[in-house]
Amino acid sequence: MTDDLHENSALYVLDVLDEDERSRFEEHLAGCATCQGELRGLRDTASALAFVEIKAPPSALRERILSAARAEPQNVVPLRPRRSLAVSVAAIAAVAATAAAVGLGIWAASLHHSLAGERAASSVLRDPLARHVQLQGRPGELVVARSGDAVLTVALPAPPSGKVYEAWVASPRPQPAGVFNGHTFKLAKRVPRGAQVMVTVENAGGAGVPTHAPIVSARA
Repeated sequence: MTDDLHENSALYVLDVLDEDERSRFEEHLAGCATCQGELRGLRDTASALAFVEIKAPPSALRERILSAARAEPQNVVPLRPRRSLAVSVAAIAAVAATAAAVGLGIWAASLHHSLAGERAASSVLRDPLARHVQLQGRPGELVVARSGDAVLTVALPAPPSGKVYEAWVASPRPQPAGVFNGHTFKLAKRVPRGAQVMVTVENAGGAGVPTHAPIVSARA
């Protein structure tokens, strides 16, 4: 086994070898357990990446990274052509693996949060002693469990671009109770008896106090 052939594992997976190199590597691969194991690992990584949705970073973070890159001294170390390609592939693989890990972490956290929210909403809706109050402004109802946990069951159109729906619990002053996309939603704040629950349209990310008139309301 030569070093050059061994280094061709990543290039083989990326399908960038020419016909002669590919033929020589496949001949070598048939008798090299090390390369066979490395190839399986690279293919598993490539398959996992196909199912990862990488979200774009915030624009502010992107600008900070670019500014730091521009300020960094450009020290270029020349490398032999073959080694340069191998190092580039290794660097790309490392970045891809890091991005995959971040993407999978974000996805897992998002899924966990979503499932937890659904379970909490289901618990409120199953409470036999929960209070059901019709909404004003849109069809739907406010369901308040004995614990004070509450769910809005409503179907609002998608909010305008750059906007979100934000729920409020006023007792008597309105307190933020979470932003949502306009469908069934468990409030992030408990609702005491007699409190007013409202929904307003706010800028993405929500607001500390309502900035618009409520489009939906209910008295608990």
